[in-house]
Amino acid sequence: MVYFEHKGNFNKTEKFLHSLEKMDFVKNLDRYGMEGVIALSAATPKDTSETANAWSYEIVNERGKIGLYWTNSNVENGVPIVILLEHGHATRNGGYVKGRNFIQPAIRPIFDRIANDMWKGVRRL
Repeated sequence: MVYFEHKGNFNKTEKFLHSLEKMDFVKNLDRYGMEGVIALSAATPKDTSETANAWSYEIVNERGKIGLYWTNSNVENGVPIVILLEHGHATRNGGYVKGRNFIQPAIRPIFDRIANDMWKGVRRL
């Protein structure tokens, strides 16, 4: 059996959690979204630059959760070209074009900055 006894209140904890609600995460994510678009565009292999110029981002804020998504709109015959570039693909004549790992290395520094800046914001409260 587990027994729990508490004396006092959670005023400081509640104050801290309410102050987190007031932080403007969306404003900061907008800046990071644009930085990610620039980094991904620069890292994307360029033949025609069509895929490199097709990066965008979206911030979704629903049910208490905030998400930052990078997307690429260059699609041919229902296939996102960026996936072919990243993972490789077969060719019509039986050959194979090896993929190039460029998404994760380009976006990793953005993820690190988001985590560091969010943590600094939380620690300031």
